[in-house]
Amino acid sequence: MNNKGQINILRNLMIFSVSIFLLTNLNLFSQNTEWPCFHGADRTNRSKETGLLKSWPEAGPTLLFTISGLGEGFNSTSIAGGMIFTAGKTGAQSWVFAFDMNGKLVWKKPSGEPWSVTVSWASSYNGPRSTPTYDNGAVYHLSENGKLTAFRSKDGSVIWSRDLPKEFNSEIPMYGFSESVLIEGDNLFVRPGGQKGYQACLDKKTGKTIWTTNGIPGEYGYSSAVTSDFGGFHQVLGSSTSCYYSIDAKTGKLLWIADFKNKYDVNCTDPIVYNEYILLTTGEGKGCTVIKQKKSGSGITTEKVWESELMDNYFGGVLLYNGYVYGCGHESRGWYCLDFMTGKEMWKTNGEGSLTYAEGMIYLYDVRGSIKLVKASPDKYERLSEFKTPKGGEGPYWAHPVVCGGRLYLRHADKLFVYDIRKK
Repeated sequence: MNNKGQINILRNLMIFSVSIFLLTNLNLFSQNTEWPCFHGADRTNRSKETGLLKSWPEAGPTLLFTISGLGEGFNSTSIAGGMIFTAGKTGAQSWVFAFDMNGKLVWKKPSGEPWSVTVSWASSYNGPRSTPTYDNGAVYHLSENGKLTAFRSKDGSVIWSRDLPKEFNSEIPMYGFSESVLIEGDNLFVRPGGQKGYQACLDKKTGKTIWTTNGIPGEYGYSSAVTSDFGGFHQVLGSSTSCYYSIDAKTGKLLWIADFKNKYDVNCTDPIVYNEYILLTTGEGKGCTVIKQKKSGSGITTEKVWESELMDNYFGGVLLYNGYVYGCGHESRGWYCLDFMTGKEMWKTNGEGSLTYAEGMIYLYDVRGSIKLVKASPDKYERLSEFKTPKGGEGPYWAHPVVCGGRLYLRHADKLFVYDIRKK
């Protein structure tokens, strides 16, 4: 073979190798770089990201860009369809925002009538609580006053909207509607909290009601729905002010109720599911408990496995990883790692806030604005890095952090800070 033939073979091999590399990495990119709703597509708050930094410079990772003009709000961020979605209140109007992946505004649309917290002790806690949910070219958002709207993701035009308080005969909760709606297939699950339907399933394409469920004690619960499978049922799990509950996702049949409330009747934290076991937690000193589901005839019953005053989580969320649950306590004060099956404290450290997980690391976002990178291990509390997020306005840092596409998204009030956390 002459030199020209050898060169052609080498060139073709190089082209083939580069093509395989690109196809492989593009496939990984498409799998791992979407966070379409609150706590991710599976609602576990665990990112599938890889290739991330295991420590940060003292001043923090590189700040790629800052999005400003969001106004007030405590909702998190969703990333899908090549866009970034969030919400906020500016002036006397709440909005849903869509940005491109460089932080440029694509559209913003009003999400409902003006609304403010009415109780004096929470007068500064204004703005949206619900994180937008993306699904197949549409973005769904529940405003603080209960207006549920489906927008086209490309331009923000309205597909449909429903007024939950009016149509389901419900009152606006003390702290506003806070749920980030869940979509599975063609179904959208939402909690109107009304006399004509405490829990509801809607057709995501039209907004029409598929089923409603009543008979749940208490008033509006502030958690977001999660789903699980047990006993032959696909379940929707949610909360009221006095309990957590399970509903058959297909029919709306109420499967079980577990009494669980704190002294101020406010349940905010999403339940954590592990096989037949479910962890419930709430603030104001109530603590947390694990219940076990049991098949009983044509239904399901529950029994308590353990209960603890530790890790009485309020609104920062908890997450499960490798048999251990991580989160903060309210009156029990501090960040915790507990054994999921026993409630045993593995470690505790100072702080309070929200969190997320990626590639063996827990990201602890403190209410005062610091973000810590901690090894996800029950052996000991091991902080690898920490930096302080800039201020985006007034009030606590309550928006949950997001790791997606090699980036760390941190919201505070008017601003969204986007950091590059990829290994170089």
